[in-house]
Amino acid sequence: MPSRRPSARGKTGPGLLSPNGTQSSHKALVFLDDVELGHRVEVLLQEKEQKALRKGLSELELTISKLAKDGFAMPVRKVETESLGIRSDVLLGELRQAHEARTMSRAKYYMRRLKAGLEEPKFGAINDINLRRWKEYDDVWTDSLWVMGRRDSSGAHKGWYWGNFVPQIPRQMMLRYTKSGDWVLDAFAGSGTTLIECRKLGRNGLGIELNHRVAQAARELVNTESNPKGVRTDILEGDSTSIDLGHLLSRFGISCVQMVIMHPPYHDIIKFSDDPRDLSSARDTEDFLSMFASAVDNAAPYLAQGRYFILVIGDKFARGEWIPLGFLAMERVLRRGDFMLKGIVVKNFDETRGKRSQQQLWRYRALAGGFYIFKHEYVFVFQKKDL
Repeated sequence: MPSRRPSARGKTGPGLLSPNGTQSSHKALVFLDDVELGHRVEVLLQEKEQKALRKGLSELELTISKLAKDGFAMPVRKVETESLGIRSDVLLGELRQAHEARTMSRAKYYMRRLKAGLEEPKFGAINDINLRRWKEYDDVWTDSLWVMGRRDSSGAHKGWYWGNFVPQIPRQMMLRYTKSGDWVLDAFAGSGTTLIECRKLGRNGLGIELNHRVAQAARELVNTESNPKGVRTDILEGDSTSIDLGHLLSRFGISCVQMVIMHPPYHDIIKFSDDPRDLSSARDTEDFLSMFASAVDNAAPYLAQGRYFILVIGDKFARGEWIPLGFLAMERVLRRGDFMLKGIVVKNFDETRGKRSQQQLWRYRALAGGFYIFKHEYVFVFQKKDL
């Protein structure tokens, strides 16, 4: 939990809450009396002359600049016993915008907007994002092209599982489409990546995994991740196309979940087992899509109305032909009639284990065969309709 705010002013220290309630331990912090800041903004709003307003804004900007460097955060009010912070670079930007306004009415509009952001949060209906402080959420991505560097290896995340999930994907989806304490179902749990992120973000998580050995290893790995918010996480062995989810959820005292994530095998690109129930063992593309659709049919009734289903999948080549597996799977979801497509994210990847150290060979094959080397996969975002 964040550390308590010290009584002295102008001191730095760790542990301030960011607008979404997560700990901003990666940034140094500076403290300015929260009542004083609100009071000074209110005083500025009472100014009758723009010259006097600009002078007051300059003085407040100077005070903040002396107390903080760019990237530092400042508490402006308390939530119960904790301080809620605002980054000084964002605060200074708001003040400068008011300072540079051409008219008094526009300057006061910016000041009233700042005051509302300091005093009255406006949270999204399905997430913990304070929309009055939206400028501070630069760690939440809103573009449709995700060019990532390295796979996140923090905490319990390991790269032991071939075909494992990139942690940044479930993290971004949960930040956008869930609240603290919500339930997330990962129908193809694999190495437990989603559940590790659940623990980090304070979401309850359930995973379904067909392979006994993988499920056991993933369960042990997830349990090594710290659980400061005391959420519940578990990985259960079973077939996502047929497992009794109603009975499973009832064991946890719930009847539905607030997000479903699926990162299925990309058909037979990686053969995970010889189990005929394994999607990587599907006989052909149509068989794969049929099995995938069964998994969606099994999970969809237990996703709350208006909430989000996330599908992560890539395409494949077969006998010299590009198979648009992602879009074929997308079509199967939309065919149900109870989901609307909200977004398609294209995510890069540079290499797989199969292509590692063989980049020149694959380039030759591409030139000779007239195809392109896969460097992307898709994140399809669906919302369940209120029918």
